[in-house]
Amino acid sequence: MLGHRLERVRIANPFVLRTVTPPLDAIAGATVTGFRRLGKRIGFAFDRDVFLVIHLMIAGRLHWADRGAPIKKKLGLAALDFDNGTLLLTEAGSTRRASLHVIAGEAGLAAMDRGGIEVLDSSVDTFHAALTRENHTLKRALTDPRLFSGIGNAYSDEILHAARLSPMKLTTKLTTEEVARLHRAVIDTLNLWVARLRADAGDRFPEKVTAFRPDMAVHGRFNLPCPVCGAPVQRIVYAANECNYCARCQTEGRRLADRALSRLLKEDWPRELEQPE
Repeated sequence: MLGHRLERVRIANPFVLRTVTPPLDAIAGATVTGFRRLGKRIGFAFDRDVFLVIHLMIAGRLHWADRGAPIKKKLGLAALDFDNGTLLLTEAGSTRRASLHVIAGEAGLAAMDRGGIEVLDSSVDTFHAALTRENHTLKRALTDPRLFSGIGNAYSDEILHAARLSPMKLTTKLTTEEVARLHRAVIDTLNLWVARLRADAGDRFPEKVTAFRPDMAVHGRFNLPCPVCGAPVQRIVYAANECNYCARCQTEGRRLADRALSRLLKEDWPRELEQPE
């Protein structure tokens, strides 16, 4: 796509386009000059000082197809027709959360920045300042785009497992050693997965993008053995997400209360990992 002309954009679901100014026609016929990352958003830079920003959310996916490929009827949201092929945007499920924004100029693009620091470029002190700016649980803090740029639900689970820290520990209760350990775990975990995903894709378009991978330590692995200690991975379910962790590695063997099951079972909810369920 880099250096190629975007001939037109086809919209199958009008709700996917979240901006009206500048109009969608502003990028028709423009050439891609580069790409940007804004947290978890993907930005296409064009030669007219205009940008197309895509947010896939949880279930959105991008697929590279032959030029003029049809939009899939059930999952398809939009198609970007380039002079060398078509980029299809799809989203699974009934809830449509993926989005397209057409943005004018660098100032408009900067306005979309949620303000979180780029952790891979941060020092321990900068990381600590962002982490303790508000008193939240570690899980919430790591996934807050106002604090940290681009860390989602899946990788926050992997980071906290690598750091051997409870997802429910409060940010202001961390020791100096724990902050340094968490900072190191963030950098090591993100670099590890960047390398793995690039190696998996190779020279191909990355079609199989998913937050659930069999080689993850805890995320999406409820009741499966922790790769470090062998204890069953636990979870906390909240809203449409879940948090996965190893009780033995991260919470000294304590099972954290699950909003769904612990409320249902009440006094029968096993507090320790070794208690029978």
